Amino acid sequence: MFWKTATLLAAALLIAGAAPKSPAPKPAAGKAAPTKTAPPKAMAAPVANFDARNPASVVELMNAGGGKAAIARKDPDAVLVTVTSVAANFSLQFAACDAQGRACKAVQFDYLEDRPGPSFAQLNAFNQTSATCRGTEDKSGKPHVLYSTLLFADEPYEHFRTHVLAWTGCIGEFRNFLKDPSAYLAAAP
Repeated sequence: MFWKTATLLAAALLIAGAAPKSPAPKPAAGKAAPTKTAPPKAMAAPVANFDARNPASVVELMNAGGGKAAIARKDPDAVLVTVTSVAANFSLQFAACDAQGRACKAVQFDYLEDRPGPSFAQLNAFNQTSATCRGTEDKSGKPHVLYSTLLFADEPYEHFRTHVLAWTGCIGEFRNFLKDPSAYLAAAP
């Protein structure tokens, strides 16, 4: 549902620290001011010299986050990364990369569900409910959810982290949809 995706993205931005800060409440009259704590620092990238356009850097990031990621295949202009984690197993397809498999211009996240998928009409309706997640069906009839984004040379770690948070939201929404497509779509605005 579009509003659910928008809510997930807003939550991701809040988690990433992109939300505006509200002023601290003033203490009530006659009460001592609460002890001030140091403002939270921006979370540093767990990978030195993080570059979202470099699949090896993203592999390091995923591994630092508790998953197990590896480069599965390099093609002349693309790199496939597989990720195994407690939450989900998925892949990242980096595209328009240079000859060394770096400086990639785009990435597509892909989650495959092993069970048979919904009808074409239901899958199409799911796609109409989401601003960022796209459901597809492969040749064997298994459903996938995809999330794609362009990558830029000046893209900071925080931006890529927001993409990962949005991606995990896509997986969650798609799983909810697959549990009962009819009920999920009936609740759509």
